[in-house]
Amino acid sequence: METAPGEPLPRTKIVGVIGLAGLVLVTLIMSPMLMTSFPSFISGGGLPDCEEVTQENEAASDGATSDIPPDYLELYRKFGKQIGVQWTILAAVGKRETDHGRSTLPGVQSGTNYAGAAGPMQFLVSTWGGAKRIKIPSEFNGYASDGDGDGWGDIYNPADAILGAARMLKRNGAPENVRRSLFVYNRAWWYVDQVEEIARKYAKDGTVKVPPQADATCDEPLVEAAPSDVVARILAYALDQRGKPYLWGGTGPDAFDCSGIIYMAYRSVGLSIPRTTFGQWPFGVKVPDGEEQPGDLVFFNAGPGTRPDSPGHVGMVVSKGKMIEARCRLCGPIKVTSYRGRDAIVGFTRPLQNPDVMNQLKKLDSAL
Repeated sequence: METAPGEPLPRTKIVGVIGLAGLVLVTLIMSPMLMTSFPSFISGGGLPDCEEVTQENEAASDGATSDIPPDYLELYRKFGKQIGVQWTILAAVGKRETDHGRSTLPGVQSGTNYAGAAGPMQFLVSTWGGAKRIKIPSEFNGYASDGDGDGWGDIYNPADAILGAARMLKRNGAPENVRRSLFVYNRAWWYVDQVEEIARKYAKDGTVKVPPQADATCDEPLVEAAPSDVVARILAYALDQRGKPYLWGGTGPDAFDCSGIIYMAYRSVGLSIPRTTFGQWPFGVKVPDGEEQPGDLVFFNAGPGTRPDSPGHVGMVVSKGKMIEARCRLCGPIKVTSYRGRDAIVGFTRPLQNPDVMNQLKKLDSAL
């Protein structure tokens, strides 16, 4: 018999002149705990290619094209790209659950199976949103999705179900932590192993790829290439939080929201900046587009009640075109992402050039 997926979706260079001696003194007064694993600064170090990969362009194996119905393969690729998960993993879930909708077992075409799961991706009706067919947008809590644009989230519709599955995998760790996302989908490690094996067979090169920025080897060069020791320490703290979940109002240590991770990263080096996005936006000195550098903040007109002069989302620049962000509870864990091409960018700021922060650095210096 088919197995049931997981649990329901839960409710919601410093520009100012600072002497080298001053920077060294700031570093020296940091606590031993904060000093651990801090890499030495290497100026002019090149960055690896940590750009996001285009998972949707990964070639399918002959076995995949012969096994997956063309319409399903198109949907796996489309929604893997749209949501940002490996299409091979998405397809492997579809294979393991219902043989891409071809299974004749109860709950695939109609009704539910013994566990209450239904449709080609075998969602629990409660996980879908409480009903098998839900008007979209929905006021209900769940993964019901409208993949075919008809205004309804139908648990038996392949487009709707595959989009919902992609969202669920993304919410629980994919594409970085595929195993965690699969375990939430169906809480059995043997299931995770089987899906990964299928996914490898569907990929032409026999591997399940993850975005390069999810690899820890991308961290050290990002930190080492920072324009100052202070920025390097700020980046080191922020990057250490990658993989943790988003939590509205979170300031760690287990979860953060978008401004919380930035607030704590600056606090980790003894600097105080505003806690919220609304406070951080006017606090930093504005930086022209194209002149941003690591440690700067990038703001977006995103989120309820926000507007261009009061942005509601923020990320921290880690290299040109890249930021670390805690985006939202449906957007997967904290990660390094691209801000190039993102809609609604309001602008960039540099908190380290704020006069108050400069004074904080001087006080830290004089404290010795």
